[in-house]
Amino acid sequence: MSPEPQPKRAQALTSYFWSGAALRSRSVGDSVLSGQVDIAAPSARLAADWNRETSLRIGLEPGDVEELSLARSRMRWPDYKHCVQAVSQWTRSLGLQDVLADSPVALMACRGARYHHDAAQYGGAAFCNLFLSEDKGLDLHFPCSGLRIPLLRGTVVIFDTGQPHAVIARDSCGFQVADFPPERDCTQVFLSWELPIENADVAQALRVTFDTDPSTALQLEEEQVWRHGARASVCPDSGRWCPAS
Repeated sequence: MSPEPQPKRAQALTSYFWSGAALRSRSVGDSVLSGQVDIAAPSARLAADWNRETSLRIGLEPGDVEELSLARSRMRWPDYKHCVQAVSQWTRSLGLQDVLADSPVALMACRGARYHHDAAQYGGAAFCNLFLSEDKGLDLHFPCSGLRIPLLRGTVVIFDTGQPHAVIARDSCGFQVADFPPERDCTQVFLSWELPIENADVAQALRVTFDTDPSTALQLEEEQVWRHGARASVCPDSGRWCPAS
């Protein structure tokens, strides 16, 4: 499967990430890979357990992205291995070989998601996400390109953690708390793998180049993303880049 068409390229972004004991620089890949795999719906018991965890233990609010207990879920989830197999087959079809097998995985939940990037914590990774919930009228939106991916059971996506993204209502042009009222069921549960960005196949698939600014990398002490030569952050409502505060 080829990458989704990209109307616009990411704008002069550099990710500084930990590579062993040193920070290394790289471009932020502007390619997004997406597809659809056939997975079974979670059982009523498992779905009810996720609902209790998000509403009672976590208290998931609009825009929140939180981790659920994968170990607990696997005890009630005989189809978990089939989900992993389906994603593994899909990644191999993209030329990523067996990268999924050696990548950390977590079970996540969100009630929408504000615009953000994750490269200040996961700059050395790309995310591979498998969405487990039904279509609830939400899209995964990448504002740098304008790409919107409808989220439904079996949607799978790979993208650079330095790419701004959000989960927003399908009829909205940005993140708005009002789109996620308490009475609306809009929680998405998904599996998320951290693929190593320095893996040659992953870097090639996402069009990442390395050591783009080694002199700056030597001066920094933490992971971050720069745009046009200065540290930048993302507006949580619109997804626009702005100077870091």
